[in-house]
Amino acid sequence: MTKQVMVIGAGKIGGAIALMLAATGDWQVTVADRSAEQLAKLEKHPAIEGLALDILNHGEVVNALKGRFAVLSAAPFHLTGRIAEAAREAGVHYLDLTEDVATTRMVERLADGATSAFIPQCGLAPGFISIVANDLAARFETLDSVRMRVGALPQYPSNALNYNLTWSTDGLINEYIEPCEAIVEGRLIAVPAMEEREEFSLDGVTYEAFNTSGGLGTLAKTLEGRVRTMNYRTIRYPGHQAIIKALLNDFNLKNRRDVLKDLFENALPATMQDVVVVFVTVCGWRDGRYLQETYANKIYAGVVAGRRMSAIQITTAAGITAVLDLLAEGRLPRFGFVRQEEIALPDFLANRFGRAYDPAAAELRKAG
Repeated sequence: MTKQVMVIGAGKIGGAIALMLAATGDWQVTVADRSAEQLAKLEKHPAIEGLALDILNHGEVVNALKGRFAVLSAAPFHLTGRIAEAAREAGVHYLDLTEDVATTRMVERLADGATSAFIPQCGLAPGFISIVANDLAARFETLDSVRMRVGALPQYPSNALNYNLTWSTDGLINEYIEPCEAIVEGRLIAVPAMEEREEFSLDGVTYEAFNTSGGLGTLAKTLEGRVRTMNYRTIRYPGHQAIIKALLNDFNLKNRRDVLKDLFENALPATMQDVVVVFVTVCGWRDGRYLQETYANKIYAGVVAGRRMSAIQITTAAGITAVLDLLAEGRLPRFGFVRQEEIALPDFLANRFGRAYDPAAAELRKAG
């Protein structure tokens, strides 16, 4: 029996989520957006229907959600809280992709006493990265450090920023500007975005990484007091951070986000030829020895559900669809606030959507 689900946001990620769910035959998907133009771009599929919906109209959203199994928010981060409020009133499960710390705190408050599950941050980072980091951390008796690194990068960088737009411009700017959480000497503190640059190599390619907001998700609170050092940094090719810092600080575009967004969207081309790099390192003690465990993976663009998708579409959509599947299977709590770190990595990777993160599958997609 198919389950009814609503995806709010008909952009690239929302469209990918809808198609991946519809292709299984187990989900009937309604994609809601206030833009008729965006809805018209949706993939034609018998299990996908579009719905014109104004997210700012609370009553309209609540009525649209009633009777469904879940709502998945692929809307801009500043609208996600409204969807969570409507989900609470309608009594449906709620999942989102937000990296916004304030929104996640709001979702946690809404989940208190709820009769349905509230599962924020189901994407790549936060999301999959938290599941991986928690799995590695569980292998130690005593933790020392947890370092989480993720980047969605062009396979063929060709400009001074060594970057192409691959996902939400608003989300990108938010990550570059808002304060970041980190655990330093055992204490959870706020650190500035775009700082603490480092370099590392993976498969012979040199990358830089620096602080950005939101990537730790709820894992920072979960591990506070149990780890000495914990941080999240975004991966880019060398040279990116210096130019972005000049734009944000010297040109004061951190206080003119509309101008920065206009620059990005009119000067940085989008690309479907991207690669997602995931690099997590955990150090600690086990059996009296100081040891390190590392997870490293690259996921490439390719064909999923019969359609060519970018790597960031695949990884983000696979994250939230896998969590939805696990919820439907009864493998996750059915009410209240559910953290990403409560999801077992083996369960996620064994899921039909989670398998998108399998390196062998990624190589096949790349070849295709």
